[in-house]
Amino acid sequence: MFKGTTVIAVKKGNQVALGADGQVTFGNTVLKQKARKVRRLYKGKVLVGFAGSTADALTLFEKLEKKLEAYGGNLLRSAVELAKDWRTDKVLRRLEAFLIACNKEHLLLISGAGDVVEPDEEVVAIGSGGPMALSAARALLKHTNLSAKEIVSEALKIASEICIYTNSNIVIEEL
Repeated sequence: MFKGTTVIAVKKGNQVALGADGQVTFGNTVLKQKARKVRRLYKGKVLVGFAGSTADALTLFEKLEKKLEAYGGNLLRSAVELAKDWRTDKVLRRLEAFLIACNKEHLLLISGAGDVVEPDEEVVAIGSGGPMALSAARALLKHTNLSAKEIVSEALKIASEICIYTNSNIVIEEL
């Protein structure tokens, strides 16, 4: 598990939201409070977020963007192809990050171990605060009428109150 972040995506009806906190840590020191760990790819139709090494994640964002272009925006196919490259390429397999990628149809967790996981429920989270945000979001999905963006916001706020590697400087993108 990576220390230093919380990233969560929620799909509710035709709404999709992806958010992350802004804290970057190195060991036990906070280096940055307002990092941007979420991006839009493929003509703004795909949201991605990362936990792990920033340089590694940005490299993976570029690779995913190229896969999306090659496969006409098909997120699932692009994610599988990225995971295959990530696992088998000698340079890429050294990259240390987890990605969440989502569009209106899919929420995906992508790892360097070759995993492309679409969760059973309409929520996925990564990073050190991921389990806390995931629990909060699941409860909010079941017991409130909040929008996807509101659930992401509240889940990240809850995680920031519990996880020392997560802060409340939140960035959320939505489709």
